[in-house]
Amino acid sequence: MATAPGFEKHPEHRIDTAIVANHVRVSFNGEQIADTRQALQMNEGKYPPVFYVPRDDVDMAHLQATDHESYCPFKGQASYFSVRERSSQDAHTDLRNSVWSYENPYDECDQLRGYLAFYADRLTISTSPV
Repeated sequence: MATAPGFEKHPEHRIDTAIVANHVRVSFNGEQIADTRQALQMNEGKYPPVFYVPRDDVDMAHLQATDHESYCPFKGQASYFSVRERSSQDAHTDLRNSVWSYENPYDECDQLRGYLAFYADRLTISTSPV
């Protein structure tokens, strides 16, 4: 575990994470990828909210790990996955690096461990009351 260097340099930066009271589903071309009643919603600065879904509630058969990584000084190193339709072998249906996770997040964002996030502009994310 480690402390996020971003908060040391920018203590005013806000990341608020809360349990979502709704049922959250993620799909691609009509195929369900995730279905949970245990999602987290992260609000960070001026960015749009991001839903994080427990890995156990994601159909990992739709995802393929990639070698892409990114770094956030507030959350840590992110690993990425591409989404692929199970019914298609067409590489054009791949959504490269559309899903990410923080496998070893900084202490301040440890609640993200074991969760996956999805780009809302690439996948369909829907919510409904539980």
